[in-house]
Amino acid sequence: MAHKSQRRTALAFASIVAVSLSVAACGSSDDGGGGTDAGASGDTSSVDCAPYEAFGDLKGKTVSVYTSITAPEDEPHINSYKPFEDCTGVEIKYEGSKEFEAQLPVRVKGGNAPDIAYLPQPGLLKTMVATGKVIPAPPETVANVDKYMPDFKEYGTVDGKFYAAPLGANVKSFVWYSPSAFEEKGYEIPKTWDELLTLSDKIAADDPEGKPWCAGIESGDATGWPTTDWVEDVLLRTAGPETYDKWVKHEIPFNDPAVETALAEVGKILKNPKYVNGGQGDVKTIASTSFQDAGLALLDNGGCYMHRQASFYAANFPEGTKVAEDGDVWAFYLPAKDESTKPVLVGGEFTAAFADRPEVKAFQTYLASLEWANERAKTCGAGGCVTANTQADASLLKNPVDKLSAEILTDKATTSRFDGSDLMPGAVGSGTFWKGMTNWITGQDDKATLDYIENSWPKS
Repeated sequence: MAHKSQRRTALAFASIVAVSLSVAACGSSDDGGGGTDAGASGDTSSVDCAPYEAFGDLKGKTVSVYTSITAPEDEPHINSYKPFEDCTGVEIKYEGSKEFEAQLPVRVKGGNAPDIAYLPQPGLLKTMVATGKVIPAPPETVANVDKYMPDFKEYGTVDGKFYAAPLGANVKSFVWYSPSAFEEKGYEIPKTWDELLTLSDKIAADDPEGKPWCAGIESGDATGWPTTDWVEDVLLRTAGPETYDKWVKHEIPFNDPAVETALAEVGKILKNPKYVNGGQGDVKTIASTSFQDAGLALLDNGGCYMHRQASFYAANFPEGTKVAEDGDVWAFYLPAKDESTKPVLVGGEFTAAFADRPEVKAFQTYLASLEWANERAKTCGAGGCVTANTQADASLLKNPVDKLSAEILTDKATTSRFDGSDLMPGAVGSGTFWKGMTNWITGQDDKATLDYIENSWPKS
């Protein structure tokens, strides 16, 4: 039986995006995807500051934010702070880092913690709470979460105490491709996993100069995380959600036969020299290719044909790229074993505070508010606008990637599961799992990889 919290997660994500389907038109991506607003321009004359009056006058105060979200994905986040800054007078200092997961514990231990951190793993939240440095969320933040995002509250709770409010939500089970390349070659979107492999074989035979797939897992100190998504997505497809739930909770070992099967299936693509690495080189180049750059070969007239990555990847394509079904790049659902089921891997971030100053409490509360969720939609740009706020105004979503996410997540056949590595203990989920999968890409065999990660699981 699925864990109660994970069953609720599936419902939560469905409710997050259900309202998105009522949007009459999502707009084309060549309009930049984001609306203009007074807050983003710094003009407060047309901003309704009434919702911000409760925060008081914070002029001269600063709040530092540390996150793994870097350029070009950072700008929409920074812009979403503008009404809060303009109406309260506070200054938000944003810092994105590829070394976030490794450096945050170092900074906290060294007494240099940020005021607010965006934690992409609930497992990392538990690790940080264990330091004694994370401040429980203030009542105002809790009230917002209870009102707008109750199904996510458990993921920001450690030992019965609520610390971190949910922020964004994204779909990970996407395969990016070039619609024009598919049309030119006569390729159809695969509906099953076997069809996906058959298509990969056909592309490899048709185009000896290109490759069916391009991939990259380099991400600074977080190198390896994209391969963990591959394993999780495929495990959901080969073993089902109940086995996935047990694996995440370590109710079955990390190297269980079901996981061995899933990793072998991933290897059929990522370790197949006939399939990868389009635009980069051989299989081992996956480890040295940044995840941001990996899919750009899709624009390279057949450099590669497919790239598995989450909805937020839309922001990584160069300015002017049309991200749409009839555009330069688009995405399809990573197929399951058959068309009767639709497992979907999802992820998100959580805001944790390391200081209890009034301005920090105010900003954490703002990030859990309806005002922020709507501002995020306005400033979003190239996709990934879906937040964890169930009451956000869906009419503000302007990007077709978000509409596609909504369609997938509200499909009656869909079963959603939160990113497994994000739920695991930090030492595993953002530690040995990443490292082990990097070693796997560069030549380590399946058994040694899974045994290494299993042996690293905390004993208590």
